Amino acid sequence: MPSNTQSTALAIGTALRTPDATEPATPRRGAELFPELDLSDPSNSTGPDARAMSKVLFARLAELEEGTHQYQYVRNTLIELNLTLVKFAARRFRTRSEPMEDIVQVGTIGLIKAIDRFDLDQEVEFPTFALPTIVGEIKRFFRDTSWAVHVPRRLQELRLTLAKAVDELAATIGRSPTPAELAAHLGISEEEVREGLVAANGYTVSSIDAGAPGSEEDDEGTSFTARLGEVDPGLDLVVNLESLKPLMAQLGERDKAIISMRFGAEMTQSEIGAALGLSQMQVSRLLSRTLGQLRNQLLPQD
Repeated sequence: MPSNTQSTALAIGTALRTPDATEPATPRRGAELFPELDLSDPSNSTGPDARAMSKVLFARLAELEEGTHQYQYVRNTLIELNLTLVKFAARRFRTRSEPMEDIVQVGTIGLIKAIDRFDLDQEVEFPTFALPTIVGEIKRFFRDTSWAVHVPRRLQELRLTLAKAVDELAATIGRSPTPAELAAHLGISEEEVREGLVAANGYTVSSIDAGAPGSEEDDEGTSFTARLGEVDPGLDLVVNLESLKPLMAQLGERDKAIISMRFGAEMTQSEIGAALGLSQMQVSRLLSRTLGQLRNQLLPQD
């Protein structure tokens, strides 16, 4: 399955290519449709020229039937003519980790949406109308792809709200605010605040082999892996002892005494027999029978 970036590039390529390879080349078609405009290279038009040319093209686009070759040509020319808006908007996000080419591609999708929605009758210049759509498309891209762990959009937006609230309260009270203070400041429940704080941990992740913050890379034992806890084998013993207590309580007094002397006092079978007035063979049989009974009760049956 293609990635988001590949899908975006494919969509832009489809929007910008000529509708039919058998049609005349772009400069020739532009000369026929708009003899008053120089459309040999729309992408190199200056700002004032681009705005003037865009007005002519939008007027022509409104007259053409959607889906025709002429409509596609005018629409594609508008896209090329206003790509500088996309590059201008993309520069706001140049500090992000995503390649600038990908950001420009996503912004071009926003430009295409703005062109399809623009109406010349609106008392607004196209760049003013298009920039919020382009920036919104880029922000949506980062919102949907930059999280290391996918969380609902509601929590993504709540993370941003909480981050602003933390900065505001920290500047006022001189310390990090508590969840209760954040809840009162934002007018939401404390449970929602805690949910948002937990969800914020999914924005970035770290390798468990990475060193702890502030440690040197070559320090031994500083990685999260080295500091992770292990399963205590004594826990199984605790579970077994707790499970064995009610079973021991059901035994007779002699059987309890034999178990206690054998495993508590660590007496031999002969010593147990001498203490209880039994032979070593009798102690062995009683011990085997009692242990077998406990084992059958303790272990899960097939």
